[in-house]
Amino acid sequence: MEKLIDKVVLIVGATGGIGAAAAKQLHRSGARVYITSRSAEKLNNLTNDLGLPEERSFILDFDKEVTISSAVETILAKESKIDILINAAGVGIIKNFEQLTVEDMRKSMQVNLFGPFALLQAILPSMKEQKKGLIINIPGVLGRTPMAGATAYSASKFGLNGMMKSLREELKRTEIRITQLYLGGVDSPFWDTIDLRVQRDKMIIAEEAGKAIWFLCQQPSNAVVSEMVIQPFNHQAI
Repeated sequence: MEKLIDKVVLIVGATGGIGAAAAKQLHRSGARVYITSRSAEKLNNLTNDLGLPEERSFILDFDKEVTISSAVETILAKESKIDILINAAGVGIIKNFEQLTVEDMRKSMQVNLFGPFALLQAILPSMKEQKKGLIINIPGVLGRTPMAGATAYSASKFGLNGMMKSLREELKRTEIRITQLYLGGVDSPFWDTIDLRVQRDKMIIAEEAGKAIWFLCQQPSNAVVSEMVIQPFNHQAI
């Protein structure tokens, strides 16, 4: 297992349930954790909760690409590298096809696909320079297996999945590793605004999802977990 002490870790979307749980696990393990969020209030709360210096937290909005490049440039100027990138950001628009709007589709693609693309373009040059790094994305199981009512969400997450698999082929001659974590049914704020009847008490708790990310970050540098699927044992849809 790789030691995490002094590893530079960037967690995008750190104030969601999964991102926050991962940030806590990695911080406890001695990693130099940098966190981002779209919400200044949530970012401030998590920064204080972790006891992080303010300079390790950034407002980053996948809808505003300037915030992506600004955050990455600031971290690289300070640390000269980012060892691990964890993309825990995303938007979930779950509606029947007839109810979807063009704006719903645009939002889904921007946050779940175009934003991660811009993030990778900002970070990959430094990883290529050091010829190593770990990138963890969380497409969710709907980025692997579609569900009725998830047209926009699955389209964006399938796109993310395809982008990362293609990029993995380009990076074969480096030690830059890519992991796709397919989480199904995590009890997190993700579900607060989704009109879908589910049993949240049967879902995976966010702390366990965070532990899965913590585990992946410790895999030896000469190996990679290309994909991991974690789903609740019992069905959550009503």
